[in-house]
Amino acid sequence: METENGTNWLNDEEQRAWRAHLDVSRLLMHQLERDLQPFGLTNNDYEILVNLSESEDHRMRMSDLAAATLQSKSRLSHQITRMETTGLVRRENCESDRRGLYAVLTDRGWETMREVAPHHVASVRQHFIDLLGTQGINALYGSLAPVADHLRTRRKIG
Repeated sequence: METENGTNWLNDEEQRAWRAHLDVSRLLMHQLERDLQPFGLTNNDYEILVNLSESEDHRMRMSDLAAATLQSKSRLSHQITRMETTGLVRRENCESDRRGLYAVLTDRGWETMREVAPHHVASVRQHFIDLLGTQGINALYGSLAPVADHLRTRRKIG
């Protein structure tokens, strides 16, 4: 429904879908965060551990890790400092670029990842995957993949 000022307002169906998406996003992230608390981790901690555990030599340049986790470089730096104090990660200088730094998963970080990952996956299954079933998962992926692709492209531009 377009108004005289040109705003293309959401119709009832679009509004319902948009608000359901917002609710699920917030509620799911809140629940996943709660399920990580017994391990002393936040969603941000876990995301960093996942990225490092899946990267070559369990290390990433800080700038690449910031991009992968959608964090500003300063926010990530604070996050890594906090994780260093708990022994999960460490920083290393980049020999090819004196200004560059790596975030590196420590042995303790790797062991934490191995301990927490099964619990996190169980939480994701309980609160998301199993509620949708195979057909719902396929439909959701088909719906969200174009949005994610669009937003990744926009992020590279701006």
